[in-house]
Amino acid sequence: MSSFKPGPDPDFPYLSLIDYYSFPNPKKWNDSVIAVGGNLSPGMLLSAYEQGIFPWYGPEDPVIWQSPDPRFVLFPDRLHISSSMKKILKNKVFEITFDKDFYGVINGCAQIIRQYQNKPHNGTWITKDIVEAYTELHRLGFAHSVEAWQDGELAGGCYGILMGRVFIGESMFAKKSNASKAAFLTLAQKLFEDGIAFIDCQTPSSHLGSMGGEEISREGYLALLKANGAMRY
Repeated sequence: MSSFKPGPDPDFPYLSLIDYYSFPNPKKWNDSVIAVGGNLSPGMLLSAYEQGIFPWYGPEDPVIWQSPDPRFVLFPDRLHISSSMKKILKNKVFEITFDKDFYGVINGCAQIIRQYQNKPHNGTWITKDIVEAYTELHRLGFAHSVEAWQDGELAGGCYGILMGRVFIGESMFAKKSNASKAAFLTLAQKLFEDGIAFIDCQTPSSHLGSMGGEEISREGYLALLKANGAMRY
């Protein structure tokens, strides 16, 4: 990837909501990395999500488009809320809101330093370009956040993309213990009550696994994506 400059390609055309970009055919996908390059314009990002792909790259990388195999998902009948989390939710330890502070949530996620087992870098992948691109998707009605507040301060939260009957979770953070879990579990309950077929957690984690997340094949994921109308319109 040495021939690529870091971040979005300034020479790649801007794609609006009415534009569609066709990524390589899934039958030719032999790796989690599907493509390299392009930009984070709304049409490019939404085209990727419609095809089961999302951007995930480090600050020194160009835009890397990925589709892991297996995929990690959460179905309504597998959602698990531990007894301790049930108590936290019941006692309203956190005030939970939706789409109240998307910018605060994505910036909170960007500030968390993480270690990724399956990624070529550690640290944060949520660069300034990512923040700007997803804030725009939020303005356009596709990206959503859930916030957990404590004593008037943002204690944690998560954000993702809603398309059709699928929610694609992107990232979460917590400044207070259990804040991100409270936010995510409240979101999951609301989404499933509203008829969402499943939550895409993208890659495996013990954190999400404890709440019911499970692995499915990429082929199975793509079939579910298509069956549940994960399209922008």
